[in-house]
Parts: sequence; structure tokens; C-alpha cells
Amino acid sequence: MFDFLKKKKTSIVKTEVAESLTENQKNDLRKEISRLTAEINELELADSALAEKYEEVGLLLAQLDEIDQAISTLEKSQSYKNSIGSGYKKLMSLYNQKRAEAARSGDDAGIEQWMNKMDDMRQIAKKVTISGQ
Repeated sequence: MFDFLKKKKTSIVKTEVAESLTENQKNDLRKEISRLTAEINELELADSALAEKYEEVGLLLAQLDEIDQAISTLEKSQSYKNSIGSGYKKLMSLYNQKRAEAARSGDDAGIEQWMNKMDDMRQIAKKVTISGQ
């Protein structure tokens, strides 16, 4: 009786649909990575342009599930120019993924390492937000 006064329990379940890439899609991504890497190596780019290229490569590597390489490349992007765009968001996500893996395996040092990296990224967000870039 008087169910309308009761709070309804709703469960929000996030379902992640893992996109599985076909071999053709993977090959296309690898070709794009090669093209971007060639641009980085051959052209004399300004720091902001290098940051953009490394960010693109890092995002493509993340799509290929090459997590460690993606992290390294996205960190390199941030070293050239701090930004809080899609590369920043992906890097935070990858750090969190690595932190969760460390937690599952009981690796306290790993948890601390990834938490520190996430803290560093939050500092970048503050700097970028304050400077208005």
C-alpha cells in the first residue's frame, strides 16, 4: 500500500562492451601509427604539434590494447605540452586500470605508483585549468 511514497531501488550497472577489432581494423590502426611515427621522426615539429602526434599514437595504441606502450606515448605527449583533452582522459583511465590490476594482485607498491601518477595528472589538470589553456 502506498508504494508511491517508497523510494525505488535502482541499480546502475555499467556494462562495458569490449570492442573486438578485426584483423583489418588492427592493421589499419598499425598503419596509422606507423604514418604518425614517421611524421614525428621526419618533421621538425613544434612542441605542441609533437604533443598532438604522440597523443594520437597513444590513443591508437590504447585501441589496440597495447597498454604499456600507450601509457608511455601519452606520457610523452604530456611532456611536450600539458593538456586535458582525450589523451589526458585516456591516460587517467589507463593509470586507473593499472592501479586496479595492482590491487587485485595485492601489489601495494604498484598501487602507490599508479596512485602517484594519477595525482600528478590531477596537478596537470589544475595547472591547465588555472592557466586557461
